[in-house]
Amino acid sequence: MIQITHVTKEYDLPPGKEGKLVAADNLSLSVPRGEIYGLVGPNGAGKTTTLKMVSGLLVPTAGKITVNGVDVLEEPEQAQQHIGYLSDFFSVYDDLKVFEYVEYFAHAYKMDSAVIPGRVRQVVARLGLESKYDSFVGGLSRGMKQRLGIARAVVHNPPLLILDEPASGLDPKARTELKDLLRAFHQEGKTIFITSHVLQDLQELCTSLAILEKGKLLRHGKIAEVMREAGRSRRVTVRLAEAGFDLLAWFAARTDVAEVRAGETPATSANFVFPGSDLDLATLVRALVTSGAPVCAVEEHTESLEQLFSRLSSGEVM
Repeated sequence: MIQITHVTKEYDLPPGKEGKLVAADNLSLSVPRGEIYGLVGPNGAGKTTTLKMVSGLLVPTAGKITVNGVDVLEEPEQAQQHIGYLSDFFSVYDDLKVFEYVEYFAHAYKMDSAVIPGRVRQVVARLGLESKYDSFVGGLSRGMKQRLGIARAVVHNPPLLILDEPASGLDPKARTELKDLLRAFHQEGKTIFITSHVLQDLQELCTSLAILEKGKLLRHGKIAEVMREAGRSRRVTVRLAEAGFDLLAWFAARTDVAEVRAGETPATSANFVFPGSDLDLATLVRALVTSGAPVCAVEEHTESLEQLFSRLSSGEVM
């Protein structure tokens, strides 16, 4: 759905300073169709710049971007028909009514005037704003305005949604409703390219992830794979159905595990750091069972996205 190829974005520094500010540094990234693809990184990593370039709102210094096969730079108007974009801070016109606001953007996307009224009613209802159809935008709550912003982004039914911090300022209930809404759009086949500082939401929501640092792509791919590769080695706990097998001694004799410790119930559990793959772990467990251990549970404990982000922000090398 999105193909970013060797994209660089530079800004001039203020007078008196030499060089350039590089917001995107030879960035290449492919976002497959049907993904909820998260873009993560510290402030200044280049996330918003990347989203704006994909949306056609910023022109890259170098490189190429296509959306659904359309070159964003060469055919910007055609590309816009495939994109629904919602920025972190978007304009809401308080003196317009809800339906007028959505109608305005439907016309901006050059939709057929004959279908606009029906489509506006459909989208307003889809976003849970039906009771506010004839209300002024200025009277809406923060959560309602966020829904209205999404309504304007989807009114032309684009296959791609680009959302920059859509949960910003929302209370927990509104955040949950937003996640449910995005999952529903995903199930309908839309691709979603999203940034957020609410990293727990991204970890729950995204199917894939890319991590940026100072405009460079550090890691990307399926979220479980990225977390495993970019995070610390995982810790695994093994539990036995009954005592009688010396787990600590068995693991201590192996060279493919580290930091072996007794579990909460030392006679029937132990945990260890395991740097291998899922297949390696399966081989390890098979060997343990073959040795006579009555294994009843294997639990994996991995680093959260928030913990990973914290390490990135503190400057730890990945």
